[in-house]
Amino acid sequence: MSDTGMAPLTSALAGAGVSWDQVASSRAFAGGTFNTVHLVRLVDGTAVVVKIPPDPAGPVLGYERGILGTEALYYRLAGQCQGVTVPAVIAVDLTGDAGGYLVMAECPGSPWPDLTPVPGGGERDELRAEVGRQVARLHTVTGTGFGYPSLAVGPLRDSWREAFFDMVNAVLADALRFAVTLPRPAADIKNWFVARATALDEVATPVLVHFDLWDGNILVESSSAGRRIGALIDAERAFWGDPLAEFVSLALFADIEQDTAFLHGYRSGGGTANFDFAARQRLLAYRAYLYLIMWVEAVPRRFTQRQRDRLVHKVFQPLEAIFSNDGTEGPR
Repeated sequence: MSDTGMAPLTSALAGAGVSWDQVASSRAFAGGTFNTVHLVRLVDGTAVVVKIPPDPAGPVLGYERGILGTEALYYRLAGQCQGVTVPAVIAVDLTGDAGGYLVMAECPGSPWPDLTPVPGGGERDELRAEVGRQVARLHTVTGTGFGYPSLAVGPLRDSWREAFFDMVNAVLADALRFAVTLPRPAADIKNWFVARATALDEVATPVLVHFDLWDGNILVESSSAGRRIGALIDAERAFWGDPLAEFVSLALFADIEQDTAFLHGYRSGGGTANFDFAARQRLLAYRAYLYLIMWVEAVPRRFTQRQRDRLVHKVFQPLEAIFSNDGTEGPR
């Protein structure tokens, strides 16, 4: 790495009280599409994870401004929940619109998809139930208003309907700004969301929602005693909103109602998960919002053609089907 490339990492470590002569090794994680993430091992054997955002003047989505501050806030609040495993925040600097850096303690384990063998049968059920219990505890954290904590797409709102429409309007504005082809005209998409406003109005309490808890953001620790959840990570997309929205990424490209182990853990941990018509309408809206983010961000991220082809199958075509829904059906 060049001296210029080292400067942000050196600055972040200094902010955490770590001088370069305390560093034994460092490496950048591959596969990230937004932040640059480094694992830095110190001479005393401990390690820290450093996140450095892209240039705030570069092409970022509206909600992404200030998301390192959101992630730090999430971990600090989640860390107060008994039995929840999240990274410990060591230092954070929010200089600039996109933030300066976030330094965290290393968490044990590997991302779920990297496990060999991948958990199956009873082992998978036990792990998913534990994820459910932890998420239920996280959903006891409530706020004073709805929306993104960074206020990047608007102020915290008194109603979930207002906040969620701020979020939807922001990603549609991003699509226009980056000349992204949408499955339907933006006006039609807005009307589709408006048709579900009544279901959104059922949400009365702003709950802390991670909104990116797909398997890759769940670390699993393996030992001679078996496997356990090591940490829930990458909380940059968190917002104050409907806890039901959590289930979209927890069952990415799938149906949360089929994940009986997770739901058993969630309910046994005190969470409420009822899938009536209104709930399914909200789930459909949250899936559409997440898929819109995934589709729009491919342009500023400069995804490869292979990546974009996969998104056509996984995201664009499902969005076409979702926006063809006349409101008489749920997301099943």
